[in-house]
Amino acid sequence: MRKNKKDDFLNMSEALNDFKAQNKLQKGFARVDVETAWKEVMGNGIMTYTTQIKYSGTTLFISLSSSVLREELLYGRTKIMENLNNHLGSNMIEKLVLR
Repeated sequence: MRKNKKDDFLNMSEALNDFKAQNKLQKGFARVDVETAWKEVMGNGIMTYTTQIKYSGTTLFISLSSSVLREELLYGRTKIMENLNNHLGSNMIEKLVLR
């Protein structure tokens, strides 16, 4: 006999995580999460000059249309990575390449 009906069901986050793992979708979801984090953390001002966002492995590649902005962001690269990782809730970005 069943003890509790709740034991038979998964919560939504567990079900989604299982679905992502079974269908090998975690890399795609990680890519989308990182792109969204860049947009939310850096804001509209930086997004105006961002031409491409690419996430591969643990490296985030950002293409910028302004060389002046690129130089400014290079000085704060470690702080940007910290803010992005805090926003994501895990240490997904270990290297940031600005080009």
